[in-house]
Amino acid sequence: MNKLGLWIASLAILLGLASSTMFVVDQRQFGVVYQLGEIKSVVTEPGLNFKLPPPFQNVSYIDKRLLTLESTDTEPMLTAEKQRVVIDWFVRWRVSDASQYIRNVGLNERAGALQLNRVIRNSFQEEVNRRTVFQLLSSDRESLMADVKAQVLRAVNGAEKPWGMDVVDVRITRVDYAETITKSVYDRMEAERKRVANELRSTGAAEGERIRADADRQREVILAEAYRDAQTLKGKGDAEAAAAYAKSFGRDPAFAKFYRSLEAYKASFTSKNDIVVLDGDSDFLKGMKSGLVGPTK
Repeated sequence: MNKLGLWIASLAILLGLASSTMFVVDQRQFGVVYQLGEIKSVVTEPGLNFKLPPPFQNVSYIDKRLLTLESTDTEPMLTAEKQRVVIDWFVRWRVSDASQYIRNVGLNERAGALQLNRVIRNSFQEEVNRRTVFQLLSSDRESLMADVKAQVLRAVNGAEKPWGMDVVDVRITRVDYAETITKSVYDRMEAERKRVANELRSTGAAEGERIRADADRQREVILAEAYRDAQTLKGKGDAEAAAAYAKSFGRDPAFAKFYRSLEAYKASFTSKNDIVVLDGDSDFLKGMKSGLVGPTK
């Protein structure tokens, strides 16, 4: 029984020792083998590999995939016309040489991101100082990103201590005024919009008054022309009526005199309460006296 337990313990020790000499490198990683604190070898291909058991040799892993570094610094930069702007950017980068990366940058991806962030920040500041806000927003945007990428590549691929990394792309996501002047910019924009709105309102009011004045003038002209035409037609009608009366009265003067008397009576006696004072010898009541005109009701 004791011998069986010894065999089992020995087998477990051997299995543990064997497992400590094997390691698997993923296709997304570099496997870095250290021997007494120094880099012994770097495994770049995925698969099962062997090393000496600890503490003689140890292994660590570094990501070989394409990584993204985004800006977190909100400190404004000065443009060529001394405007304070904030630029948001991101960089795509990867570790290309694990040995150089560990020796000159650090043991993990975070160390590379910190140093890369500093270099990119300085490069952006230098390039932004050469350009105006208009160039940053339009014409020179692409050239700005290309120049920053070129500066970063020169920094990370220096002849003395290359960083063992590759910068694939540099992109700007946002260019905006610093928060301290954003409000004043918005206030100026609002004031300009209000000025344009007031100008449009004034122009509209003036145009409305002009249209109303023109409409009133046309109304007066139309009414005057209508009154003129009406008076012309009325005059023609009166003339024709007078001609007809004259022609008719000319045929029978006695009837014409009698008709005029009737018209005069009708105009004079409009109410039962009317009182007419006449001379006794007046011809006005001759028609009534003759009996040709009956009493009015």
